Order: sequence, then C-alpha cells, then structure tokens
Amino acid sequence: MGALKTPSTEPGLMPLAGHLIEARKRIFRASIGVAVAVVVGYIFADVILDVLRAPIVALADSRNATLNYGSVSGAFELKMKIALYAGVVLSSPVWLYQLFAFFVPALTRREKKYTFGFLLSAVPLFLAGCVAGFTLFPHVVELLASFASTEDSTILEASYYFDFVMKLVIAVGVAFVLPVFVVLLNFIGVLPGMTIVRGWRVVLVAIVVFCALATPAADIMSMFLLAVPMCALFCAAAGIAVLHDKRVDRGVALLTTASRESVTA
Repeated sequence: MGALKTPSTEPGLMPLAGHLIEARKRIFRASIGVAVAVVVGYIFADVILDVLRAPIVALADSRNATLNYGSVSGAFELKMKIALYAGVVLSSPVWLYQLFAFFVPALTRREKKYTFGFLLSAVPLFLAGCVAGFTLFPHVVELLASFASTEDSTILEASYYFDFVMKLVIAVGVAFVLPVFVVLLNFIGVLPGMTIVRGWRVVLVAIVVFCALATPAADIMSMFLLAVPMCALFCAAAGIAVLHDKRVDRGVALLTTASRESVTA
C-alpha cells in the first residue's frame, strides 16, 4: 500500500513551520530596513524640523510665534519621533516588498494582476499625496494662525505641532489613494459602478468623519481643505467604475450575440 500523502508533502504546499520560518525571515529583513532608515532619519531630523518650522518663522515676522517644548526631554523625543516617521517612509519599499513577497505566492494569477496593479498605482499616488500635503501644510498653518490677532502670541507645543503636520500629510496621501482602492474593488467585481454612485451620501458622511479625525485641530477650515479634494477624487473613481462596467457589459453582449450566431449557423 502506498503511503498516505499529507498536506506538507504535496507539491506547492508549505507546512505551518515553513510559513512561520518564512514570516520570521521577512519580518527580520523588514526590521533591518526600518532600523537603517530610522538612523538616516535621525541624521536628517534637524533638516526636517527646519522645514516644519518654516511657517512658524514666517509667522514671527508679524507676531510673537515660537515652538515650545513642554519638558526637558521634549526636544529629544521630538527628534526621535521625526526619525521614526522618516524611517518608516524611507524604508517603505523594503517592508512593502517583504510583505507582498510573503503573501503573493498564495494568490491566483488574476489576484496577482490586480494586486500589482494596485501597488504600482497606489504607492506613487500616496507619495505624491504626501508631497502635496507637505506643500499644503504651510498654507494651512498660516490660515489657521491668521484667526488670532497680531497682538497675540502664537506659542505652539512642538510635539502637537509635529503630530498635526504628519496627520495632515498622511490624510492627503490617503485621499490620493482613495480612488485607486475604489476602482480596484470595481475591477474585481465586488463594487458595481452604480452602487458607488448611489452611495454618495454615505461616502460624503464617511469623508467628513475621516477629515474630522485626521485633523487634530478639528476646525471647519482644515476639514474643508481635506474634504473637497477627497470628494473630487471619489467622483473621478465613480466615473471610471461606471465606464468600466459599461465596457464589460458591451463585451458580455458581444459574446452572447456571437454564441447565438454560432448555434443558429
């Protein structure tokens, strides 16, 4: 009698221990990449802080405006926080590759196609959104500070100010990725285009809630500056999804007509 095959001996399958070893290897490589990038981020932390401080320096021309550290270790903690954020961003190609190198072998050919298509479009859009966020944040700071009288002093807690800028930048980055995610769901057949269009009210409420959580100040102006581009990107994604559904319907209609003609021939 032949020996019974176990899942671990079948071609293309990996035992649980193999998955754990592979996961440990991927996590180790990703951790090394993040650690090296954090060191690089720490080296350039002062340069990044100078960029973040630029709107405060501009405000100081018209009023008393400074960054304030609430404790003796506040400056060091802020520098470490900047290094950590910069390290995660700089090492993103490494840990993203390790993440998908672990999951991709389990995907089908169609799933791999959509996954890589999503990555190739989402990652550049997210980075472009972060760049746009860095371009936007000085104007947001200037606008929000303009509500105070020039006779008042603007003393900002450094850690809070950094969190405000980072959340704003990340929120804009997510806003740029939103249409790609919606289109991906449509392309894989999960979310029809007309369903996206009909759900605009729910999406609008979700965008407003997201913007309220993403902006620490929770003021109307900063929420508005984030909500408008996100709504525009959602409309663009809905339009692409509707056009895609129409193209698929035309293809199905042509195939149906061709099959009927072949049957009657």
